[in-house]
Amino acid sequence: MAKVDIQKYKRRSYRKKKDLSKFLKKLAKSKPKGILKKVAAADKAVWEEVSCLSCANCCKTMTPTYTRKDVNRISKHFKMTYDQFYDKWLKTDENKDIVNKSTPCQFLGKNNMCSIYEIRPDDCAGFPHFIRRDFMYQVEEKTYINNISHCPATLVFVEKMKELVEADL
Repeated sequence: MAKVDIQKYKRRSYRKKKDLSKFLKKLAKSKPKGILKKVAAADKAVWEEVSCLSCANCCKTMTPTYTRKDVNRISKHFKMTYDQFYDKWLKTDENKDIVNKSTPCQFLGKNNMCSIYEIRPDDCAGFPHFIRRDFMYQVEEKTYINNISHCPATLVFVEKMKELVEADL
């Protein structure tokens, strides 16, 4: 797959954000039955258009939230203590979440591959958070609308969901 033109997706997300936000608000209020089947269909369609390895914009512009379990697992991999790993790469943000000190992510390689992929934080493993039992909670929390300008896959996903669901709302 060709390299993702992130600026093209940013412009598209900017143009569509208001409309897609309105759709997601309507979706959150209506909570349609069978939504997870449509989520699965939209998810499948997304990956035909976007490849994470051709983009990695999430790793370049966002930071995952680390759990204590994540920090313990990753620090052990580096033969560091929790505190050594935390002091070197992490901080606690205003929401009391443990996050990277800086972006891009220190574990992102030049080839857009994660150097700790097998032990990456759970937040990274689940990103962009489409196939989830708590999908509607993610809609209500504005996870998707907040991510559309950072993640081309999320923009395409919300567009696909709008196509699949709007007639039912």
